[in-house]
Amino acid sequence: MNGVQCKLARVALGWGVRQLAETANVSTQTISRLERGEQLRASTLDGVRQVFEAAGIEFQWSEGGDFGIMIKKSHAMISAGV
Repeated sequence: MNGVQCKLARVALGWGVRQLAETANVSTQTISRLERGEQLRASTLDGVRQVFEAAGIEFQWSEGGDFGIMIKKSHAMISAGV
C-alpha cells in the first residue's frame, strides 16, 4: 500500500484521518506522513493495511506500475450502514 492508495481507501470508506488513526492505533501524524509518501516502519504500514482489508479494501498493483484499490461490495455496504 502506498500513500495514494491509503488516501483513496480512506475516502472511499468515508473515514477521516482521525478515524483511521484511531482504528489502526497510530497517530494522526503517522497517517498524514503515509499519505504524503513518507516511509513508515513495515509493522506500522502492515497494521494500517490490515485495517483497510478488514473493512473490505483490496490493494491492487500491475506489472506496469499502475496501482489502485478495489472495494468489496458487501463490506462497503456495511461500512455505509446499508
